[in-house]
Amino acid sequence: METGALLKQLGLLSIRDLHLANKRVLIRCDFNVPQDADGIITDDSRIRATVPTIELARKADARVILCSHLGRPKGKKGPKYSLESVGRWLAEHLSCEVLVPDDCVGDAAIHLVANQRPGQIVLLENLRYNEGEEQNSEDFARKLADLCDVYICDAFGCVHRAHASVSALPKLVPVRGAGLLLEKEIEYLTRLMTNPETPYVALLGGAKVSDKIEVIESLIPLVDRLVIGGAMAYTFLTAQGHDMGNSLVEKDHLQLARHLLQRCEEKGLPVHLPVDHVVVQEVTADAPMRIVGNGEFQPGDIAVDIGPQTIERFSEVLQGRHDAQAPKTILWNGPMGIFEMDRFATGTMAIAKAVAHTTATTVVGGGDSVSAVRKAGVTPLISHVSTGGGASLEFLSGKPMPGIIALRGGRR
Repeated sequence: METGALLKQLGLLSIRDLHLANKRVLIRCDFNVPQDADGIITDDSRIRATVPTIELARKADARVILCSHLGRPKGKKGPKYSLESVGRWLAEHLSCEVLVPDDCVGDAAIHLVANQRPGQIVLLENLRYNEGEEQNSEDFARKLADLCDVYICDAFGCVHRAHASVSALPKLVPVRGAGLLLEKEIEYLTRLMTNPETPYVALLGGAKVSDKIEVIESLIPLVDRLVIGGAMAYTFLTAQGHDMGNSLVEKDHLQLARHLLQRCEEKGLPVHLPVDHVVVQEVTADAPMRIVGNGEFQPGDIAVDIGPQTIERFSEVLQGRHDAQAPKTILWNGPMGIFEMDRFATGTMAIAKAVAHTTATTVVGGGDSVSAVRKAGVTPLISHVSTGGGASLEFLSGKPMPGIIALRGGRR
């Protein structure tokens, strides 16, 4: 199904459906980007992801107003949370003047928008400087609505939150729609849940089973193979009777893990778990490492990565080598180990490359997985890299998304 048809089916309009010329167009972006101690942006991928939407509005002669949150300032202003750095990035990369008022609402914002000249962009200051944002305050949302004629949501990473700028605000602006990034996210993730090409392989990692219970439940009827790595695998292996030493195990979720494994068995769904592990006695940069198989853990051993046999087995499943049928769809969410430490990143990097070098449609979601494909240098080879960690998980779990629901029923 084409994106436009899918949006229409969901009751949504695209930015491409709207008349933007000479209109004040407020675009809710996700500029929640990491910065170093000097305020230098260290990862600009979320900004780059919404540039096509911004440029489309500019080319349509809209008066472009951008808004976003950054970090958790809890209603208090401070240099650490200012969007000034994002404004400088936009000015440099879009070759235009970007004006940043000292607040997202109030006299300064009203003045800049009222006097905005052609070609200028107004970037409202951090939405979370106002407590009304996280409270989903209609009063706060109304102040934002007064600044615009058209509302566009392009902040997929925020649509799972009932916050004012994504939930209360769009309901107050009759002319509203989805930005190009949000369109793309909806297209790929909906396809995964409704009409994936098969064979379909889901690769899940990360720390906790509890974070992905709903996703696993949703995927069991859909996927042809389930691959589980990372620390969450240790809970499943413990549920099978393996001693995992001092590895991270959610002991209060062992019964749930057994239940999920039983459901997979009843459906005939193959579940691939690690067969060997990189272990240390303490998680430090210079700790001695060993490779052990399941059942070979010694007291105090902590698993920090998948081992070489597991890398080989997982890669076979992902790439369709030997007797495995090549998948046509792959979803990856969660790393295979403590990949932030280079010594323990071998498994995650190998899997990132295995996912990238397939002919399948590949979707990578979750902040750590996105960082992993970037670290492995294979981002351009992934079909879709989701900009929303929690949002992508909740979307795949089938939960209502307040920011998408609020866009429904808009007019042109």
